[in-house]
Amino acid sequence: MNTNQSFNVRDLGKMSYAKALEVQEDLFQQILDCKKKGESHNLNTLILVEHTPVYTLGKSGDLSNLKRTPEDVGAEFYKTSRGGDITYHGPGQLVGYPIFDLEHFEMGIAKYIWSIEQAIIDTIKGLGVDGYRISDASGVWLEPETKNVRKICALGVKASRYVTMHGFAFNINTDLTYFDHIVPCGIDDKGVTSLEREKENHQDFDMIKAMVVERFENLFIRTT
Repeated sequence: MNTNQSFNVRDLGKMSYAKALEVQEDLFQQILDCKKKGESHNLNTLILVEHTPVYTLGKSGDLSNLKRTPEDVGAEFYKTSRGGDITYHGPGQLVGYPIFDLEHFEMGIAKYIWSIEQAIIDTIKGLGVDGYRISDASGVWLEPETKNVRKICALGVKASRYVTMHGFAFNINTDLTYFDHIVPCGIDDKGVTSLEREKENHQDFDMIKAMVVERFENLFIRTT
């Protein structure tokens, strides 16, 4: 990585949650070790992946929000160290794990979460879909002031010494029926959607992935 780049991009393609978690944890620990030793590094990396079907539960999540046994619907299940409650990951969903040293971006956690949300808002805006934040829940939402409010991108993060892991799950061509078996993010009065549903046709996953990376590059500029 040269000094003009803010972060690396590592595309894992399609990978199980467990294997991708190992990649995250290894890089996360490398950055922490550098910081503890007072060493400089160029390890900031945006990991991109499509998972095989899996439900993950955040550290403060409620297991009762899982309505069915994951095996019954062909999915795995993991408890995780991220914030948030339960969510689903699977094919057609772009999952992003920024392993970032936020001190390099002069950014706190609140601005970090805002910036991830903004990257997705800007991406879908370019595709003709208006995304918004709501005050009582993270992520990107459509029609937040209506009874049809629905989430298109979920967030769940962890940080230690301003080093981040976990991240976002952006529904592009996701099979939304998997969300029927959980209370997504522990929120039972709001829906879940995908770009495919909103645009009423299958989306170009790789093109949209590239758009997300570009929006991240616009928002995460290394300053130190």
